[in-house]
Amino acid sequence: MLTDLRADELPGYHSAQVDPPDFDEFWRLTLAEARSYDLAATAVAVETGLTTIDVYDVTFAGYGGDPIRAWLRVPAGSAGPLPTVVEFMGYGGGRGLAEDRLLLASSGFAHLAVDTRGQGSAWSVGETPDPHGAGPHHPGFATRGIESRETYYYRRVFTDAVRAIEAARSFELVDETRVAVIGGSQGGGISLAATALVGDLAASVFFVPFLCDFPRATLITDSDPYKEIGRYLAIHRGKDEAVHRVLSYFDGVNFAKRATTPAVFTAALMDPICPPSTVYGAYNNYAGDKSISLWEYNGHEGGGLDDEIAAAVHFRKALA
Repeated sequence: MLTDLRADELPGYHSAQVDPPDFDEFWRLTLAEARSYDLAATAVAVETGLTTIDVYDVTFAGYGGDPIRAWLRVPAGSAGPLPTVVEFMGYGGGRGLAEDRLLLASSGFAHLAVDTRGQGSAWSVGETPDPHGAGPHHPGFATRGIESRETYYYRRVFTDAVRAIEAARSFELVDETRVAVIGGSQGGGISLAATALVGDLAASVFFVPFLCDFPRATLITDSDPYKEIGRYLAIHRGKDEAVHRVLSYFDGVNFAKRATTPAVFTAALMDPICPPSTVYGAYNNYAGDKSISLWEYNGHEGGGLDDEIAAAVHFRKALA
């Protein structure tokens, strides 16, 4: 059922989120620190038994120089350079198995599927630890390190995403001028941040993105992961202002106004996890060419395989 704004109300919705005055400087310094470490990107061929796709086990240095894992999949026998799509995972998931997620490589792209540090035990396998400690937080990832912008978990994750794109561009199989990003839910929020932070991508796709419009999202849904923040604040009374100040550095609404890459968004009218108004909070702020598909009778699954097929078609045009 509907739990948020009606379809006709969404185009006129504007988020109450504001960007802190030092937002850009914070991220400039964060990425400069990460780039002080050698990227050390490697891609080692693995045997899978697949006959139409070659798979490489990738490692590169992310935030703090920490090793991040990914799979690079390409059409079998490819010599490159190929148009490339970098994918970021939904909440709790990792890069999965080498044989997972074959659509993009089967469509002719190099496909880098990136682990999310510390995740990968909810619905797919991950192999990247998060060695950085955190203070008191609600179980999950949404409040980990939320005491400050410097320690917040997604500072590390968004930095890893930028370094993943840089790693992809370092490989001979990849055409560095034709790189796109994609992700759903958490992966959509990560992709949106990376789009703004990298700046020169060819295309971006954000399926029902998480990490958008925290001021509204934390008040209108009882579903995790946003509810993790609500439960944290229910225990840590009086920290609302400080927590939302931290979150403003990581909100897709603020990244959207800095992103100019042509982008496709999706939202679902009956989504209790990433309510459609929160997606539109970012979409309506997006600075580049954009379009959005709204699935009126779907929840957080959005358009499912229809979305994935449409994204492949979009990338064929955008990365031609």
